Amino acid sequence: MKHVKYLMVLVVVGFALAACGDGDSSDTTTTAQATTTTQATTTTATMVEGDVVTGGLLYDKWWSVLELDAPADDNPLWASQTTNERSGADTWRCKECHGWDYKGSDGAYGSGSHATGFPGVFNAQSKSVDDLVAQLSGQTDPDHDFSVMGEGAMADLAAFIKEGLDDYTPMIDADKKAVGGDAEHGDELYDATCAACHGTDGTTLNFGSDEEPEYVGTIAIDNPWEFFHKVRAGQPGTQMPSAIASGWSLDDVLDVLTHAQTLPTEADSAAHLEEVVLGGLLYDKWWTVLELDAPADDNPLWASQTTNERSGADTWRCKECHGWDYKGSEGAYGSGSHFTGFPGIFDAQSKSVEDLVAQIEGEVDPDHDFSAFLGHDETHALAVFITEGLDDYTPLIDADKKAVGGDSAAGETQYASTCAACHGADGKTLNFGDDTEPEFVGTIAVDNPWEFFHKIRAGQPGTQMPSAIANGWSLEDVLNLLSFAQTLPSG
Repeated sequence: MKHVKYLMVLVVVGFALAACGDGDSSDTTTTAQATTTTQATTTTATMVEGDVVTGGLLYDKWWSVLELDAPADDNPLWASQTTNERSGADTWRCKECHGWDYKGSDGAYGSGSHATGFPGVFNAQSKSVDDLVAQLSGQTDPDHDFSVMGEGAMADLAAFIKEGLDDYTPMIDADKKAVGGDAEHGDELYDATCAACHGTDGTTLNFGSDEEPEYVGTIAIDNPWEFFHKVRAGQPGTQMPSAIASGWSLDDVLDVLTHAQTLPTEADSAAHLEEVVLGGLLYDKWWTVLELDAPADDNPLWASQTTNERSGADTWRCKECHGWDYKGSEGAYGSGSHFTGFPGIFDAQSKSVEDLVAQIEGEVDPDHDFSAFLGHDETHALAVFITEGLDDYTPLIDADKKAVGGDSAAGETQYASTCAACHGADGKTLNFGDDTEPEFVGTIAVDNPWEFFHKIRAGQPGTQMPSAIANGWSLEDVLNLLSFAQTLPSG
């Protein structure tokens, strides 16, 4: 992590940039502070060390970093401009005056709703720390006084201006597209560092609102300068890692931006995804999901087959008739102890949700009536899972049940960031079986890869296990995880 040591006058209590916000380039001085000289008002001096990363976070939204109340009134300097109509706390953000590219009126905020006419801070890298402190603490212009931030924060912000700025201009073209980045390398960095929180497709966290959602892809495409800044410094008030602190080069961040610009800017609504996931959980073991007593008697349809000798609650599980691969008698359950002869549901994806609900609720066949247990919302969710949540695992699993075409190394990274906390590094922390016949992550992956696919994608009924569907994982991501899980111990 970069640090800068400098003599700071004790008379200075705080450090900050001019009224800040989302904007571009230029010099640290604001329009009302065009002077380049500082008054020699120092008294006693002391050596202070500033933190570049903290300074970058302060530049974004200092009150969140310092856990202070957001300013209610406009920054006094705000009255000297009329083009940017924001008010209150926004007018105190360094980025609002000087831009995410640090170039103020000479950069991306030279026009548009964020334009203020204020210069940037990019050229201020050549100023002395004393000059920066004088400007940031209001010694140069009393209207540009951020001393509420405190002495340490001034040191951090000065360090960021001195050592933390980079010129993104050659890396972003006129259409805001990344220039010269390696999307494949960016994908690797994203999967290893970002996907655990943001999801593989970048839509797990919404930084906007339901009406105007904002995801990783949205920022990357709409405001690549902000993307650069936040990836390098982090997000104020969160545990987001900093690329500067992590030792990433500017090229690494460019590569991640290049990949992020391929991510979606819209996502299925959370409610819709939750319905698909709920349907997948119900398909597995609906009474556990709904916290009901397990059925004691056989499903009425069970009497029409004689090959599967299970009884009671097992006969009511969707997967017991139709299989973990959804193909029933034409799939993995086409032989063996689970064979029933019942068809699968894979081809039912072409049916309407209404038709499927009618079948689930016994309108087509009274012996196939789940309405006594499942409400309409649940039968609807199960139907939505059938129409939208199924995938064909056949090309991904060979005749020996081995994963085909997966990237075990990528899967290991996903496992470590998402699964190991509960299941352990070797997958043996949780035993899904019993002491006599233990069953671990590796057991399921090797013995029943179709079940592995289903449970990773939908989750485990009655637990907090995350869903790959809800997290935006692709089928390839799950295949990679399976490839790795098949290397874990199974006993």
